[in-house]
Amino acid sequence: MGERTFHRSCIVTPESVIADWRPAGVDELTEADLESVLAAQPQIVLLGTGGAQRFPPVNIRGAFARRSVALETMDLGAACRTFNILVQEERRVCAALLFGGAT
Repeated sequence: MGERTFHRSCIVTPESVIADWRPAGVDELTEADLESVLAAQPQIVLLGTGGAQRFPPVNIRGAFARRSVALETMDLGAACRTFNILVQEERRVCAALLFGGAT
């Protein structure tokens, strides 16, 4: 947000940033990690998975589906660009950005 630079996984909403989010990569994601993401009550979550798009395990996708929250998985750059567009559209969006696989 603003002039801040991040080098570790983080969660970004239009109002706040949670720096140093625990999982470094998509393979490390647990349902417990999602509580910080879902606490923002987003309509859509953009999961940035590093330098390449990598889909999370089925239990992670299911956690979003059970809460009726849309999950879009993409590489880190695409997630950041899409986040900015959705914020301009005043959507309730959250970006969960994983830096472990960033290139």
